Amino acid sequence: MTTQTSKIELKAQLVSFARQIGFDSCRIAACDTPAHSTEFRQWLRDGAHGEMNYMRRGEEKRCDPQKVLPGARSIVVLALNYFQGHAAHRAAATGKIARYAWGDDYHDVIAAKLTKLGQFLSGFGGQQKSYVDTGPILERDHAAQAGIGWHGKNTMLIDEGRGTWFFLAEVLTTLELPPDQPVRDRCGTCERCIKACPTGAITAPHRLDARRCISYLTIELKGSIPLELRPLIADRIFGCDDCLDVCPWNRFAQTSHETAFSARKSTTAMLLREYLELTDAEFRQLFKNSPIKRIKRRGFLRNVCVALGNAGDVSDLPALERAAADPEPLIAEHAGWAIGQIRARYGVKEEAII
Repeated sequence: MTTQTSKIELKAQLVSFARQIGFDSCRIAACDTPAHSTEFRQWLRDGAHGEMNYMRRGEEKRCDPQKVLPGARSIVVLALNYFQGHAAHRAAATGKIARYAWGDDYHDVIAAKLTKLGQFLSGFGGQQKSYVDTGPILERDHAAQAGIGWHGKNTMLIDEGRGTWFFLAEVLTTLELPPDQPVRDRCGTCERCIKACPTGAITAPHRLDARRCISYLTIELKGSIPLELRPLIADRIFGCDDCLDVCPWNRFAQTSHETAFSARKSTTAMLLREYLELTDAEFRQLFKNSPIKRIKRRGFLRNVCVALGNAGDVSDLPALERAAADPEPLIAEHAGWAIGQIRARYGVKEEAII
């Protein structure tokens, strides 16, 4: 692969192969310093990453891809649509789970595809490192540079043909491939995502304070959810789609062809109080191969208790009373808070609980 023509041919074969194995988009970025590395460093200095200490540990690598894969010349950026259609109206009693977690764990689904893509590139003499949301790289910067989409004001990437409902993955390679061009920002004056955020986590266009983000609070935060933020979480029990739901570009979203992302009963049709009855073994079985398993029973039931405190009624109190006696202190604490919220809302005295 010594001529420009052969590089173009290889890129065409790569794009074709990526589509064959299920990716919706495959574009190339030069292996350069991310466009927002300075802003990322300041974001860390401000503490806006909260308890996500892996962000700080990987700071230097995130700002210099050469420290991830020395000799890397190109970054293959891939997108995979996970949209499952518009959700029907659901009662608060079932809680809300972010769309990306309705089906199988995207890490596993995409990792299998990346293995195939890495083998393909190895056949042309390349050395590769692949990531799906786990590596020390600023993936949205590289994706924007490759033209996968542009940076929305909520920091999410937007594709004019797919909206925001897609996963990103990257393959750093020592092969030199012709880079694609970025696309222009088409958000204009729209600020619907900023106004829709329940907790005000989007503090300015393109700036997110993770410490207030419901996705962070229900997934990344390992301890107690701050008292002042609990009512704002409403009935969300894993992640939040509010800033995505209101994006006008999502009117063009098409249903994903990847069946692994289809909704499960465990993520869309169970009552909140039913989750509280799960033992650890039952939790692991129910959410086997699901991204929800990563927060474990203690984190998930903590979230369920908060949702019940906000949206539950008197019929939920017996389940919460049992949860308040759970050996896991995190669950017991949030169950106690939820009981107090429901009692206050319905004027129920303690002795009236059966």
